[in-house]
Amino acid sequence: MASYHLSAQIIRRSAGHSAVAAAAYRAGEKLKDERTGRTHDYSKRGGVAHSEIMCPEGAAECLKNREILWNMAEGMENRKDAQTAREINMALPHELNEKQRLALVREFVTEHFVNQGMVADVAIHYPQIEKGDSPQNHHAHVLLTLRQATRFGLRTTKTREWNSTALLKTWRESWADYQNNALGKYGHKDRVDHRTLKDQKQEAEEKKDWKRAVVLDREPEIHVGAKARQISRMGKVPQSYDALKAVYSSKRQDTPYRTRSYTKTDKGSRVVWNNRIITRNRQRFGRYLTHWSRQQARFRRHAMHYGKIRKQSHARKRLGATQKILKGLSFKLSFGRSLQSTLSLRAIDYRLRYYYQGQKKERGQGRKRSGDFSLFPTT
Repeated sequence: MASYHLSAQIIRRSAGHSAVAAAAYRAGEKLKDERTGRTHDYSKRGGVAHSEIMCPEGAAECLKNREILWNMAEGMENRKDAQTAREINMALPHELNEKQRLALVREFVTEHFVNQGMVADVAIHYPQIEKGDSPQNHHAHVLLTLRQATRFGLRTTKTREWNSTALLKTWRESWADYQNNALGKYGHKDRVDHRTLKDQKQEAEEKKDWKRAVVLDREPEIHVGAKARQISRMGKVPQSYDALKAVYSSKRQDTPYRTRSYTKTDKGSRVVWNNRIITRNRQRFGRYLTHWSRQQARFRRHAMHYGKIRKQSHARKRLGATQKILKGLSFKLSFGRSLQSTLSLRAIDYRLRYYYQGQKKERGQGRKRSGDFSLFPTT
């Protein structure tokens, strides 16, 4: 079954991240960070199916070099909390083959990023099963510049419009449409939806699609990253700690930072947390199945009960019809002769069958039988 995922995050120095290091890791290359002097060598890492840099038309040729591009993006920032790049993570449909996934990513990136003036560093990864990845975990990393590309390089000012939440929602909705179009184009029935489970369930209930509504009535799972999976495989339990978080409100002047006590809220690793969510979803679906099985058993009992009543009603009708026929039996008596029936048993059986056939025909036509029935024709 195809799954949907598109998320965006900022590469920022305040978190200890570097755009050069991020590009080297995602592309599986060896790049040198001129600002720090460090060399990030990920040339031996596996799982990289394809990597390329996509630039707008008329952009400088030097931007197509990965090391030059991201060193330029880092060198234009002076603040220690500077934002140097934006990363888009996208899940790719495993139903498609490698060429189809690459064409899908190129089409989407060109339409929504490159045509807007961004430089996109695309890296497509395939799942590494030997490291515990799911066989369906095909995904793409897209590193985007925060400045528009020109024929001289990158602009000196950032494009703030790209930071809007409305634009991110547009990207998410469009990515779902692109995936669905690709799945339909190559003959796959599965579809994805960018909306929340709650919104999808509400739509299913409005359409009275109760089966889909029950499937969507579950708790959303959380993303388990590579570090969390690695810690889980090693059998270690991550240690929580208290941290200082910035306050973004009117109270910032009085208390610019607040203490976030993660030791009181954390309950194990992300793997454990996600397993608990999966367990609760299974228990909820089990309760649905139990309710359905009891309801079906109740329906069967009702059907058997009303079936018996219907059979008894048909028996009473047949008995009444037989009594009515017997009342119509008449015998002709001849004085001085022996008492003799004018009808044989075969004739009586024939008249009974004729009567029941007439009853069925009139019942099918929706008319009531009128008049009296006599087994013997009157002369």
